[in-house]
Amino acid sequence: MQQTFAALEAANLIGVADRQRFLFVLRAALCSSHEEWLEFDRLFEEFWNQENERSDYPDSRSRRTLAGSARAQHLSLLVGIEDEYVSSPRSEGKLVGGASAEQRLKKADFAGASQKEMAALEKLSIRLLRQMSIRLSRRMKIEANRDRVDLRRSIRRNITRGGDPMVLAYKGRKPQKKRLVIFLDISGSMNLYSLFLLRFAYALQKHFKKVNTFLFSTGVVEISDLLRARKLSDALTGVSQRVREWSGGTRIGGSLREFNRGAGRRVLSSNTFFIILSDGWDTGAPEVLAAEVCKTRSRVQKLLWLNPLLGLKDYQPITRGMSAALPHVDVFAPAHNLESLLALDKYL
Repeated sequence: MQQTFAALEAANLIGVADRQRFLFVLRAALCSSHEEWLEFDRLFEEFWNQENERSDYPDSRSRRTLAGSARAQHLSLLVGIEDEYVSSPRSEGKLVGGASAEQRLKKADFAGASQKEMAALEKLSIRLLRQMSIRLSRRMKIEANRDRVDLRRSIRRNITRGGDPMVLAYKGRKPQKKRLVIFLDISGSMNLYSLFLLRFAYALQKHFKKVNTFLFSTGVVEISDLLRARKLSDALTGVSQRVREWSGGTRIGGSLREFNRGAGRRVLSSNTFFIILSDGWDTGAPEVLAAEVCKTRSRVQKLLWLNPLLGLKDYQPITRGMSAALPHVDVFAPAHNLESLLALDKYL
């Protein structure tokens, strides 16, 4: 994963106009052996020069140019930039133009989306996740406590209405603001989903005052401060430098135990919504996972487990770890596409 972040950062710095220069930078970032170095040039040329199957453009040179532009746009969108050399409004209109196209993109599985779909999906997700985050943050603001009517304030409020009690004021203790804690699995089995879910966490943290985000595989790393960056590309760069265990093994129970004994004491409370983003594949003892999920649940208002595998038609949560954790989970829901992530406001 660090190689991927390095390649994306390089694309951000040099652009894609000079293809030969782009090849040299990508090869240096992605190749870690002599065999990969020798094979990279062939794969690079094959990728950029393959024929575009669309019949709308009979000229092969034009087809290659458009295909390369679409790929370049996808790479730019991944790091949150709009490169001046990337422009394909015609293809973009066909991808996301109209409500039906947007609905198809929202239902597309992150793991199976085509390259064209991913480019449009990246752009659509920025807009929709931002809207969802703003909507959620407004809904979860402090509301007036309706325990008792405040007669004096009610009379004062209704003086301009002739004294009729049309608007009542209430008194009582104000509740604390809600807090979100995100616990995101970045192990190898989550590779197809973790980068998109990281974008999801970034969108939530952008519009909530009280959000803490933690990544875990065999250990736990907090990235809350990094996700407060103004640009997603800056956040991803910071994450790549801090996190050293991307795509490793999975110890959900052990990671939760580390969290509960450390940062959990600081961020968990009765006003906390705790969100686990994981496929549930745990290499540790199931009883450890069950005990730690139970302990976490006892300290929060609600515990949600969002599992990308729930998007599979025949998936059943029968792994030992997942089965042990489920009795202590308030909401067990999918997280395999944009539509499932946007459903979070329903659970909260």
